[in-house]
Amino acid sequence: MTDLSKFDPNSAGNPNNNIFGLPFTEEEARLIVLAVPWEVTVSYNAGTARSAEHIFKASLQVDLMEAEWKDGWKRGFYMRTPDKRVLLKSDYLRKEAELLIAYIAKGEDIGKNSFMCKSLKDINEGSLYLNNWVYQQTSELLKRGKLVALLGGDHSTPLGFLKAIAEHYPEFGILQIDAHFDLRKAYEGFTYSHASIMYNALNEIPAISRLVPVGVRDYCQEESDYLKANDKRVYPFLWSDLNERQFEGACWKDLVDEIVDKLPQHVYLSFDIDGLDPKLCPNTGTPVYGGLEVEQVYYLLKKMLLSGRKFIGFDISEVGVGESDWDANVGARILWKLCNMLVTSNS
Repeated sequence: MTDLSKFDPNSAGNPNNNIFGLPFTEEEARLIVLAVPWEVTVSYNAGTARSAEHIFKASLQVDLMEAEWKDGWKRGFYMRTPDKRVLLKSDYLRKEAELLIAYIAKGEDIGKNSFMCKSLKDINEGSLYLNNWVYQQTSELLKRGKLVALLGGDHSTPLGFLKAIAEHYPEFGILQIDAHFDLRKAYEGFTYSHASIMYNALNEIPAISRLVPVGVRDYCQEESDYLKANDKRVYPFLWSDLNERQFEGACWKDLVDEIVDKLPQHVYLSFDIDGLDPKLCPNTGTPVYGGLEVEQVYYLLKKMLLSGRKFIGFDISEVGVGESDWDANVGARILWKLCNMLVTSNS
């Protein structure tokens, strides 16, 4: 155990320590944050591949008092340094993807262009490499008895983690906070697109018994058709429906009770930051007006835990990088809260 007798939680965050200025090594920490610097298939704004380093910097400004999930941090949080090899591969393939997306947007046929065919093949192979890398990293940590949180990158990043989770929990559900369903099949030709994460998770991981998306407000006909065909496995709570019911007198508590009721016993949280109101995340990859407040999400998670359900892991993705680092500030504070909740609820 780490000797905290000489650590002052009231002082400024020490950049020579780890995330949030905490003095834990990976071996000592109960929870490990895996940074995944990857954003190859983003279809709008880029920058999320470097969000982890910005969140780390912003985390040093987060005060360590956590009244509700008291002293969870004392069991140790540790963030691994983003792997430069993954980042370099992401940067290289991202340039290829930008050319390919622009080509597709003009209505061109990829099959008639050998260069574009090769780019698509390279990108899909690169994404498969990333999925395997994430699986290997998270599987090893879970086998060591660590709690794990994944910090993207874009929303394609947690698929390997979900596969590792499935080896420990034969049945679990995903609570998805998101502006999008991410149920497209091979969006823009990319098998593992950020817009396909939930499609791939549901199709490749039988252990996922339930997907409950909350706050979605931007989706396509293909996804609507998928929902109708899978209405026993996916239970969406659209932003428009949540709003309309509140306009007509429903309170957030009643809506949260309904959301929690759809969740199975073991719950994984997939938190795409664009699920929030974009005033909180203006530089996220694909911002959409409207969205949840952070405190609404915290209340939902609190009620989930009070219901007796088990919180088994989470990812945070699509945190943008802006000139003011506002997105990173918000992301760091969300990461802090979720880390404390996960550790405390698994004590």
